[in-house]
Amino acid sequence: MARLNDFYKAEVAPALMTKFGYKSVMQIPKLDKIVINVGAGEAKDNAKVIDSISGDLATITGQKPIVCRAKKSVANFKLREGMPIGVKVTLRGEKMWEFMDRLFNVALPRVRDFRGINPNSFDGRGNYSLGIKEQLIFPEIEYDKIDKVRGMDVCFVTTANTDEEGRELLKLMGAPFEK
Repeated sequence: MARLNDFYKAEVAPALMTKFGYKSVMQIPKLDKIVINVGAGEAKDNAKVIDSISGDLATITGQKPIVCRAKKSVANFKLREGMPIGVKVTLRGEKMWEFMDRLFNVALPRVRDFRGINPNSFDGRGNYSLGIKEQLIFPEIEYDKIDKVRGMDVCFVTTANTDEEGRELLKLMGAPFEK
């Protein structure tokens, strides 16, 4: 089992239970899934871009990403319905815990001038979104093999009802929030 999952069951869940005074263990917030999204606007001109992004994302997450396609045609952007415009991965279970562990303990500290992540990026329902400017912070990516530096959006979906509960859950899990 993943190290962070064991830590959640042994340390985080009891701490949340006492702090918020839940009556049932089913009320304790937990991590539901992690969604990683990479938008690729330049994919409308060059189809090989999607392949390179998919390869990078598969290397980082250990799971094959799905291609997101345009739902509507937009003439101003020269975009047709059905054109590939990005890729995403939804992580659950064991891979989710492993990715979260690597993100908080290995990848984020490798960011230049890293002071912490913004504690105010919650959506009002306990879910947290984080933007990463470059995929190079992950040690799995080889610098020589990438064609372009790309960013990604990482969304932590929790079962928390409020932002305060979600913030406390992620803080106890080891999220490096800035002071």
